[in-house]
Amino acid sequence: MRIIVPEIPPTNNQYMGNSHSFREYNRMKEYWHWLIRAGIKERPEQPYQKAVVTITYFFPDRRKRDPDNYSGKFILDPLVREKIIKDDSFDNIVLHIQKGGADKQNPRTVIEVEEIRDAENL
Repeated sequence: MRIIVPEIPPTNNQYMGNSHSFREYNRMKEYWHWLIRAGIKERPEQPYQKAVVTITYFFPDRRKRDPDNYSGKFILDPLVREKIIKDDSFDNIVLHIQKGGADKQNPRTVIEVEEIRDAENL
Protein backbone atom coordinates (compact mmCIF):
# COMPACT_ATOMS: atom_id res chain seq x y z
CA MET A 1 0.00 0.00 0.00
CA ARG A 2 1.25 3.48 -0.87
CA ILE A 3 0.03 6.80 0.53
CA ILE A 4 1.25 10.13 -0.83
CA VAL A 5 0.81 13.28 1.24
CA PRO A 6 1.61 16.56 -0.54
CA GLU A 7 3.33 18.00 2.55
CA ILE A 8 6.17 17.34 4.97
CA PRO A 9 5.18 16.83 8.64
CA PRO A 10 6.49 19.14 11.34
CA THR A 11 9.78 18.14 12.92
CA ASN A 12 10.01 16.81 16.45
CA ASN A 13 11.96 19.94 17.35
CA GLN A 14 8.98 22.12 16.48
CA TYR A 15 7.00 20.68 19.40
CA MET A 16 9.47 19.18 21.87
CA GLY A 17 10.60 21.71 24.47
CA ASN A 18 9.04 24.63 22.62
CA SER A 19 6.39 27.09 23.62
CA HIS A 20 3.76 25.47 21.41
CA SER A 21 0.69 24.59 23.37
CA PHE A 22 -0.66 21.09 23.80
CA ARG A 23 -3.78 22.25 21.97
CA GLU A 24 -1.72 23.38 18.96
CA TYR A 25 0.15 20.04 18.94
CA ASN A 26 -3.15 18.12 18.98
CA ARG A 27 -4.50 20.27 16.15
CA MET A 28 -1.45 19.41 14.05
CA LYS A 29 -1.83 15.69 14.85
CA GLU A 30 -5.47 15.86 13.77
CA TYR A 31 -4.54 17.76 10.61
CA TRP A 32 -2.05 15.03 9.69
CA HIS A 33 -4.64 12.39 10.44
CA TRP A 34 -6.90 13.98 7.80
CA LEU A 35 -4.03 14.26 5.30
CA ILE A 36 -3.24 10.56 5.74
CA ARG A 37 -6.92 9.63 5.51
CA ALA A 38 -7.28 11.60 2.26
CA GLY A 39 -4.26 9.80 0.80
CA ILE A 40 -5.53 6.27 1.49
CA LYS A 41 -6.71 4.76 -1.79
CA GLU A 42 -7.00 1.16 -0.65
CA ARG A 43 -7.45 -0.52 2.71
CA PRO A 44 -6.65 -3.98 3.98
CA GLU A 45 -9.63 -6.07 5.06
CA GLN A 46 -8.07 -6.24 8.54
CA PRO A 47 -5.31 -4.07 10.00
CA TYR A 48 -1.88 -5.52 9.33
CA GLN A 49 -0.74 -7.32 12.46
CA LYS A 50 2.90 -6.93 11.44
CA ALA A 51 4.22 -4.53 8.82
CA VAL A 52 7.16 -2.70 7.35
CA VAL A 53 6.47 1.03 7.17
CA THR A 54 8.77 3.05 4.92
CA ILE A 55 8.52 6.84 5.03
CA THR A 56 10.29 8.77 2.28
CA TYR A 57 10.54 12.55 2.44
CA PHE A 58 10.95 14.69 -0.67
CA PHE A 59 11.95 18.10 0.71
CA PRO A 60 11.55 21.40 -1.15
CA ASP A 61 15.30 22.07 -0.95
CA ARG A 62 18.63 20.37 -0.31
CA ARG A 63 19.20 21.65 3.23
CA LYS A 64 20.81 19.22 5.65
CA ARG A 65 18.22 17.57 7.93
CA ASP A 66 18.50 15.13 10.82
CA PRO A 67 16.49 11.92 10.39
CA ASP A 68 15.64 11.79 14.09
CA ASN A 69 13.59 14.98 13.67
CA TYR A 70 11.30 13.11 11.26
CA SER A 71 10.45 10.08 13.39
CA GLY A 72 7.04 9.49 11.87
CA LYS A 73 4.90 10.36 14.91
CA PHE A 74 2.45 12.36 12.79
CA ILE A 75 2.23 9.43 10.35
CA LEU A 76 2.16 6.25 12.44
CA ASP A 77 -0.66 7.27 14.77
CA PRO A 78 -3.06 7.95 11.86
CA LEU A 79 -2.14 4.57 10.32
CA VAL A 80 -3.31 2.93 13.55
CA ARG A 81 -6.45 5.08 13.81
CA GLU A 82 -7.35 4.31 10.19
CA LYS A 83 -6.87 0.58 10.85
CA ILE A 84 -4.06 0.15 8.35
CA ILE A 85 -1.74 -1.28 11.01
CA LYS A 86 -2.74 -2.89 14.29
CA ASP A 87 -0.20 -1.02 16.42
CA ASP A 88 2.90 1.09 15.93
CA SER A 89 5.00 -0.62 18.60
CA PHE A 90 8.35 -2.33 18.00
CA ASP A 91 6.52 -5.67 18.22
CA ASN A 92 4.32 -4.81 15.25
CA ILE A 93 6.30 -2.69 12.81
CA VAL A 94 9.68 -2.21 11.26
CA LEU A 95 10.14 1.47 10.48
CA HIS A 96 12.36 2.82 7.71
CA ILE A 97 12.86 6.55 7.34
CA GLN A 98 14.63 7.85 4.28
CA LYS A 99 15.27 10.99 2.32
CA GLY A 100 14.11 10.76 -1.27
CA GLY A 101 15.82 13.93 -2.35
CA ALA A 102 14.72 17.44 -3.16
CA ASP A 103 11.67 18.35 -5.22
CA LYS A 104 10.99 22.08 -5.15
CA GLN A 105 7.82 21.80 -7.24
CA ASN A 106 6.36 18.81 -5.40
CA PRO A 107 7.55 18.38 -1.79
CA ARG A 108 5.80 15.37 -0.33
CA THR A 109 5.82 12.44 2.05
CA VAL A 110 5.48 8.95 0.59
CA ILE A 111 4.34 6.24 3.02
CA GLU A 112 4.61 2.60 2.02
CA VAL A 113 3.10 -0.10 4.19
CA GLU A 114 3.87 -3.74 3.50
CA GLU A 115 2.35 -6.55 5.49
CA ILE A 116 4.72 -9.10 7.01
CA ARG A 117 3.03 -12.47 6.97
CA ASP A 118 5.96 -14.33 8.54
CA ALA A 119 6.16 -12.93 12.09
CA GLU A 120 9.69 -14.33 12.43
CA ASN A 121 10.89 -11.56 10.08
CA LEU A 122 9.98 -8.82 12.52
